[in-house]
Amino acid sequence: MSASDRAYEHVKDGILTGRLAPSSFLTEGQVAAEVGISRTPVREALLRLQTEGMVELYPKKGALVVPATPQEGREVFEARALIEEWAASQAWPRRADAVPRLRARLADMAAAMKTGDADAFSAADRAFHEVIVEAAGNSVIARQYRHLRDRQIVIVAGNLRGDAERMTASYAQHRDLLDLLDAGTKAAFVRACRDHVSYVGTMAVSR
Repeated sequence: MSASDRAYEHVKDGILTGRLAPSSFLTEGQVAAEVGISRTPVREALLRLQTEGMVELYPKKGALVVPATPQEGREVFEARALIEEWAASQAWPRRADAVPRLRARLADMAAAMKTGDADAFSAADRAFHEVIVEAAGNSVIARQYRHLRDRQIVIVAGNLRGDAERMTASYAQHRDLLDLLDAGTKAAFVRACRDHVSYVGTMAVSR
């Protein structure tokens, strides 16, 4: 991994896990010191993150972690709903392969919920849904979905952090999705996927 890639992953991980809070400011020197590299690759990494909407650069000053707005939240979840409803339908014929992978991700969510680890819970949540989207068999859509989830994690993680009740509700919905894919009907599974995205979106933009 190049120095620029290391800086990119370091900052992006900080944003997605909440280590770098929305509206926080970071400098090239700060990131360079944390990663153990020079400032030039940090600058390249921040430019890349700016194109992804993660940070906003201020010349000779540093970068601001872009906070999610209610409007962006609504738009992200509208886009996610379109993709996931389609993916749920397309994944149905491949459910025999998807169910064991989803069961493993659900176990990860349960473990994170038990310890109150919101970062791990969010990661397992994302992995759960990516199994469904990837099972649809379209790599272009799967890639776009991952970009949406990068922004969604910023929107949702703050709501989940320290909120056991919301994690419990989210876990129950994911368990129901797995049960429907394993032993339900296609129509019920597709509908449940759509309803789940609607629920998460409402919780995210209502803060």
